[in-house]
Amino acid sequence: MVKLQALSLIAISTIILTTGKTATATTFNPSPLFTDVTSYTTTSGVTDIYFPNPSDLKTGNYSFPIALLLQGANVNKSNYSNYASTVARYGFVVVVPNNERELAPVGEGLFAETSQINAILAQMRAETSNPNSPVVGIVNTEKLGLLGHSFGGSVGLSAIANVCLPRFCSTQASLPIEVKAGAFYATGLARTPNVLPVEYIPINNSIPVALLRGTLDGIIPPFVTDGTYNNIQNPPKALISLTGANHYGITNTNNPSGPFPDRNTPTIPQDVAIETLARWSGLFLRASILNDKEAFKYVYFTGDVADPNVTVISERVPESAPTIGLFGIGFAGIIINYARKRVRNGR
Repeated sequence: MVKLQALSLIAISTIILTTGKTATATTFNPSPLFTDVTSYTTTSGVTDIYFPNPSDLKTGNYSFPIALLLQGANVNKSNYSNYASTVARYGFVVVVPNNERELAPVGEGLFAETSQINAILAQMRAETSNPNSPVVGIVNTEKLGLLGHSFGGSVGLSAIANVCLPRFCSTQASLPIEVKAGAFYATGLARTPNVLPVEYIPINNSIPVALLRGTLDGIIPPFVTDGTYNNIQNPPKALISLTGANHYGITNTNNPSGPFPDRNTPTIPQDVAIETLARWSGLFLRASILNDKEAFKYVYFTGDVADPNVTVISERVPESAPTIGLFGIGFAGIIINYARKRVRNGR
């Protein structure tokens, strides 16, 4: 019997294609682009803003897109500081607001809503034109990515789907043209999320969408995220599964104070879950918003092979189809990933 050896695609020097030609394998490093990140809270105390802080920040001609993080129900913005800081290291100004409002029949609490998208865009335009703002002159307000957790992810998806469900939306508004992509964790979009069979809402999206889920999510079952992914109408789209993470893999600590706890205990360390989710979120936004081709290859081809904790399903638009060289890399990655997972499972 021949035993297959699991390999990392990055370690492969060349791949032989059916044409007889060779293609050099990727040497892309998925680590953050920036080491230092700083943050501040707006004078109202409602919003935290995280941004890269290189030594030449004010002289380096930087223009960072915005990434708006829509919070989970009753999850305070402070619980996302580690995730937001890591996403910011990929070259984004990450905005994390607390949105306090009344939600029937629950009552007063922290609940995201679709109107925040336009409101935050306006706020960031004011920030970047304010000479006293820490982010003056470094924000690209023409490019906005959406991030979201749980309830906040549903808010983002409903805005992308252009549906105004009462729990997520108070007034109908079109998605701003500045919104270029969305990546959401532990979420779904359905009319009857707690009633079987689940009635999913078709998402006729005009921008790339990624759904991230933990395999041990005990609040939003993984099948709800899967069903939502299947109802995203237009590629590119990706479904990124993190093995061993529960509903709160994105927050600083498991089961933070405020929201309903997840009874499922995660089997992946919290810091690993946060880094992994932030890396995939940041690279997906870079691929989608900044046309970062190396980030695109990682998300759609090589990342699944390189990351032992993640499994990816994805669809790409025909125009983004790889060249023959990249096809060879992706095809070899599928074979290697299959071999690696067989070895890991003892087969």
